[in-house]
Parts: sequence; structure tokens; C-alpha cells
Amino acid sequence: MPIPDAADFYYLSNFQTVLDWVLARYRDLLSEQELGFAQGFVAAPKKPRALLVRLIMRKGQHFRLTKLQYDEIGDIDTAATPLLVNGWLRDDAPLYAEELATLLLKNELAALLPNPAAARQQSKTTLTTALAALQPAALPYRQWPGVPDEPLVSLTVSDICDRFRLLFFGNLAQSWSEFVLADLGVYRYEQVVLSAESRAFSRRQDVEDYLLLWQCRDAFNAGASVTDILAWLSGFHSDNPWIEQRHQRLLFQLAQHFERQQQLEQALALYQRCHHAGARQRCIRLLEKSEQAHAAYALAQQALLAPESEAERQLVERAVTRLTRKLKMQNSTPATARPTPEQHLVLPQLPDRSVEQMVAEHLGQGSAPVYYVENTLICSLFGLLCWEAIFAPLPGAFFHPFHSGPADLHSADFYPRRRALFDRCLAQLDSAQYQKTINHYFQQKQGIQSPFVCWSLLNQPLLETALRCIPATHLRYWFQRLLGDIKANRAGMPDLIQFWPAQQRYRMIEVKGPGDRLQDNQRRWLAFCAEHQMPVEVCYVQWQQPA
Repeated sequence: MPIPDAADFYYLSNFQTVLDWVLARYRDLLSEQELGFAQGFVAAPKKPRALLVRLIMRKGQHFRLTKLQYDEIGDIDTAATPLLVNGWLRDDAPLYAEELATLLLKNELAALLPNPAAARQQSKTTLTTALAALQPAALPYRQWPGVPDEPLVSLTVSDICDRFRLLFFGNLAQSWSEFVLADLGVYRYEQVVLSAESRAFSRRQDVEDYLLLWQCRDAFNAGASVTDILAWLSGFHSDNPWIEQRHQRLLFQLAQHFERQQQLEQALALYQRCHHAGARQRCIRLLEKSEQAHAAYALAQQALLAPESEAERQLVERAVTRLTRKLKMQNSTPATARPTPEQHLVLPQLPDRSVEQMVAEHLGQGSAPVYYVENTLICSLFGLLCWEAIFAPLPGAFFHPFHSGPADLHSADFYPRRRALFDRCLAQLDSAQYQKTINHYFQQKQGIQSPFVCWSLLNQPLLETALRCIPATHLRYWFQRLLGDIKANRAGMPDLIQFWPAQQRYRMIEVKGPGDRLQDNQRRWLAFCAEHQMPVEVCYVQWQQPA
């Protein structure tokens, strides 16, 4: 696979694409500083622009020019001069010891300490700590005594470029490398027609709100005080639904941190103000732990009247069982679903085989092959049949060329917004048309990124066998359940599937090795299959004891 030629300045073209894209769609949201940068960038000489983009795409903010070499740019000092004049680079940025240490080799770092010979015997981490104790304040590079005599420059436009990247991708998780991976053909994306309404952000405040949440999450991951983060978020609310969802998810994670630290009062208070999925169930659990059984029971009954998901109902029903026992009340929760058929195997343990592979090899026959598919096969069939609905160009679903799926895939209104489209796709299950549609998209969309289709697993023989052996009615059950809660229900499906092509039938098998047990999402899928009389069983494996 050929690598893009640096001499073609492909990375510069990609960066300019982002600037042009953002200017065309978000000019009304840009600050004067951001507009000025975009306009000034176009007017700058080519090689300085190329150097700036190279630095933007590298890790860090500070760079030793002598360590940079790009054949297509040539003399780095010459290319850096206009960038310094424009203020996009600076050569006097203050550096803390920790920042300086990342730029220096161990011997160079040791030379800054009082006894360099002895310092060279220490680890770089120890040297960094010693230098920070010796000089806790930040100093410009040239003011650090003993540093190599060479130019060092620092980016000043990282925040501006991050905002352009945010406006283009709609998130900061995707990086500039998306372009390169697409250029190389590593990733291919569905080409969705983007409407004028396809914008992730409708006002400048949306951008600022996203950045605040990103900074808070980054600080939390770096170990900042949860109390401080909550203070930064005090009064925060966004009218943009997907940004508010991010806010609620962050609050949920902060509450989880309190809970892990056994700060149950703080955790409960935060869960109670949080609307993220699962928060209500955690409130019930914490009330129960805090010996507030009556309050926990009342909230559990409220949850059972309108459960937010199957997962919540499952956990709340267990809580009710415990609470009614504690309160000496009669338990009125529904009876447990009928048990799933089981089989028990004793197999030899081989170091190069997983337990699923061992069971597949043991049960498989020439006329009844077994495939290790877990969550991938059913999701792939769903993704192919419903390709048109999944990639429908609804406003706010796609807003750049690098989406592997719609931005609102896990939002509560994903299915309601597309109900008519999905209904049209699923209606094909009433005839043989669904097989033609699945085969059509399998051929036409091969390798294109999808949130459902696992191209590495799916091949023509497996596809044809699955369509021959799985009844359309069963596919409808699976697909409708997926649409009920995509995030929760796309996982937990049985590990193996066995086909009897001559008889046009199948069975799915959940494999459990020694000491393993069913997870909650697996129990829900098994109960669903039992409810709809779909062939599924659990296979428990024990290893043969050595003779």
C-alpha cells in the first residue's frame, strides 16, 4: 500500500481542506482571531505553511529545530522565520522542568544538575524531579543554564487549530491522521450527501460548552479533584442535546468516582441530579446501602413502572427482591424467565486455543459447521439490510466525510427519527427481498466503515449459509431488539452459531469456561431468545485433568 509522497504536501492539502470546510459552514461561529488565522494561513508562503502543519500534527507544543527534518521543506530555520513573524510560533515561551525534560536526552538533562556525572546514573524521571526542585518556576528555553545552544520554538496556534478540528469532526477524539488513513485506503467511509443543516454546532456557545466539558474530562483523567471539576461545571447546561448528553455522562462518571471512593453521600447527590442512563438504578443501590430501604423501594417501584431500559429493569427487579425481604413485604416482581438449555463438556486445554475455539472444533461437523461470531454476525446482517436507514443524511447525523456511522447513533431519538426508513427496511423480511438487499450491500459497500458490519468476519459462504438457515422471523426479532437500545443490545449475543444447511436450521451457543458465569446482558439476550423460541443454549466447559 503506497504511502502518500511528502513532496506532494498531502498533509498541507488536508489541513487546507479543513480550513475551507469550516469557513464554508461555520464562518458565522468563528472569532476574529480564528478568521484572521485562516486568512493569514492562505497568504503565507508554502514551505512555512507546510512546517506549521507538520508541527500542528506532531505531539507536544515545543520543538527543537535541529531535530526536525523534512525533505520537501528544506531549511527548517528559513521556513520557521515567517511563522515567528506572524506570531504562530514563538521562541521565548516559558518552560517548566517537566516540559524541558521531554525535549532533552538523558545526558543533556543530567548536564543541568549540580553533579552531572552522578546524575547520569539516575533515571530520567528522577532527574526531572530533581530539576523541578532546583528550579520550580518556568523559564524561556535560553534562560535555562546549560541547555544545548540551539533554537527552540513553541506553537501558539494549537488552541485555534483544535477548534477548527472540532468544528470539522464534531469532536476532538478524531485526529488529523484520519486524512492519512483515508488516503492510504486503510479506512473507507460512506459518502453521505451533507445538507446545509448538517452542522454539529449551531452557535458559538456550543463550541465553548464542548471545550469546557473536554477540559473537565481531561482534568478528571489526569487526577484533578472531582470537587474542583464540579465547581467548574457549576450551573452548566446546554440546549444542544448531544452536548448535554456529554455533560450528563461526565456527571455520571464523577458520581461513579465518589462511589468507588466510598463517598456515598456525595455520589448519591450527584446521581440524583444526573439524567444519564443508569443513574436512577445507582440511586436505588446507594439508598439501599445507606439503610434507606423505604426510599430505595419507592424509587424502585417508580422505575419499574417506566424502566429506561431492559438493563435497568433487570437490576431494579433484583433490588426489589432484596428490599421486600428486608422490609418483610411480598415481592410482586415478575417470575424469572424459563431456564436456557445447557450442555456440559470436558475438553483438553490447549495453549493456542480459546475455550470458544475448542467448543467450535468439538461441535463442528462437515454438514454442520460452527462459527465463532459473538456479536458480529447478527449486527452485520442488520447493518447490511438497514444500510439505507443507518446512513440516511438527516440533519446533524453527518457533518464531515469521515463518519463511520451517524453522530446520533446512541441518542434516544436515533430510531424515532428514522422509524419510517427502518420500517421500510424491515418490511423486506416479509419476502425474499431481504436476501437480495443484504447481498447487494455486501457486494457494493465492501470494506466501508460501518458501526454494525464486521467485514473481517463476514464472507460470502458465511453470509449465504446464515441467510439460508436463520428464518426471517428470527432476524426481525433480533433487529427490532437492536433498535430498542442499540448501545446495550449490540453486545451480549451468544459466542457461536452452528448451521445445518441441508435442514435450513441453526442454533446459537453461549460458551462459558471454567469459573466463568453469565453476564447480565447475556442473560437478557438468552431470555429474549427463549421468549421467542429461538434455538440457543449455554455450553459449560471444564478442562480435562492431566492423567
